[in-house]
Amino acid sequence: MRRLPIFFVLDCSESMIGENLKKMNDGLQMIINDLKKDPHALETAWISVIAFAGVAKTIVPLVEVVSFYPPRLPIGGGTSLGAALQELTRQIDTQVRKTTEERKGDWKPVVYLLTDGRPTDDTTAEITRWKTHYARKVNLIAIGLGPSADLNILRQLTENVLLFNDTQEGDFTQFIKWITASVSAHSRSVGEESPPLLNQTDYIVKLAKDDVARAYDENCVTLIGRCSKSRRPYIIKYERPAVNLSSLNFKLNINGFNLAGCLPIDEDYFAWSDESVSSQQVNTSDCMAHLVAHIAATAVHLPCVTAVNCSVSMARMMLSARGVIEG
Repeated sequence: MRRLPIFFVLDCSESMIGENLKKMNDGLQMIINDLKKDPHALETAWISVIAFAGVAKTIVPLVEVVSFYPPRLPIGGGTSLGAALQELTRQIDTQVRKTTEERKGDWKPVVYLLTDGRPTDDTTAEITRWKTHYARKVNLIAIGLGPSADLNILRQLTENVLLFNDTQEGDFTQFIKWITASVSAHSRSVGEESPPLLNQTDYIVKLAKDDVARAYDENCVTLIGRCSKSRRPYIIKYERPAVNLSSLNFKLNINGFNLAGCLPIDEDYFAWSDESVSSQQVNTSDCMAHLVAHIAATAVHLPCVTAVNCSVSMARMMLSARGVIEG
């Protein structure tokens, strides 16, 4: 039986922690539930999941839709797109069946690459290798999540670069439905020379035509710390508040960040993280005032001073701050 290999290559960097990661996990479950109702997908589609943060790993090898169970997505520091491409091409080389004299190989693979940031590793060699050996043999759809995705890098990989902005309640659900419809369309069009057209909903996904290139997500800061008692690791996440210019109070500090949450993580966070450090800096006073206020309101104490690993979204740095959560 000829299979349609479908690879989901997912950015699991630390800016995704919290609600975004939950949406991604739930989204995978929604996609699979819907595909299991599609006879074409059941007959041809095989799914694989590659996660990348500071490193890249295959967390679900190719498996038929009916046997697929969504994994728990990891979290790590960094956005190693070069490593993700290397892992993707390794999986294509080893898992996709090639045509031989005895049998026909798999259909042309489809890849959905989702990322919300700028690569933190060197992508030059892997992009060149992709364009030389894989671009014509794979249907790659690259989707930038939010305004900090490096669309220029994605355009070097494929003409199919889309941008998704989660601006309204329900947008992510519609986005997942769009991906499901795209997978179904590919499963129905196997054997055709041209891939199916990418239908777009203006406010859900749109062709990424405008250049958006930032070295980091200026609206997100994450601090990595440990509980002073249990030594369990946490991510403290801050987000810059949205400002309505029409009602702007010019006494507000719009450079500050609000505390978005303090979330426990597993030790495997460090195995998924890139240990390299960038020179990007943030003023800790823009963050710590909100943390202190939160602690005062919730009767949590900060008795220690410790080194905290801080990253401005995908770009990472080191700073010292009063930031050990007492469990």
